[in-house]
Amino acid sequence: MGRGSSGLQSSPPVSGKSVRQRLDRLVREVAKFGAVGGAGLLVNLLVFNLVRHVTDLQVVRASVIATVVAIIFNYIGFRYFTYRDRDKSRRTKELTLFLLFSAVGLVIENGVLYAATYGFGWDSPLQSNIFKFLGIGIATLFRFWSYRTWVFRALPVEEPAPTAESFLESPREPAAQERRVGQRVS
Repeated sequence: MGRGSSGLQSSPPVSGKSVRQRLDRLVREVAKFGAVGGAGLLVNLLVFNLVRHVTDLQVVRASVIATVVAIIFNYIGFRYFTYRDRDKSRRTKELTLFLLFSAVGLVIENGVLYAATYGFGWDSPLQSNIFKFLGIGIATLFRFWSYRTWVFRALPVEEPAPTAESFLESPREPAAQERRVGQRVS
């Protein structure tokens, strides 16, 4: 890192490599989030259809039960797979925020199903599954943003330690160089 005219260290230029590394990390994060979310989607839909088939609960109530089961499943997957490298020092706060944002996602997900079922009368098993799936998709966008922004926060990036070569490359004060030259001559 060079020094500007003000004497303060300037930030390093953004290199193509660092942008590529950040993009690669984001792609891996989205893939892991998608893997856990895909498994959670299956859990959600399986529990939803099982509860609808086995009980006489209304569609939205069966959906809420399925969503709660999927939320528990997803927390375990996100904490121990997708975001296992994230800050673990504030688990109570993390779980509280996770549940808060999951509840908002639950409202989004089941609000779509509610509107389709009671607003439009689309309540056949196929229509219920389609609108449940659509609601999950919309809620997933919100959950991805909120979980990575507020719940599973990234640890601060540590600056690498200076190497021995960096001391050789750094400019020295002219007065110090003159004293050393004067000492060698005498």
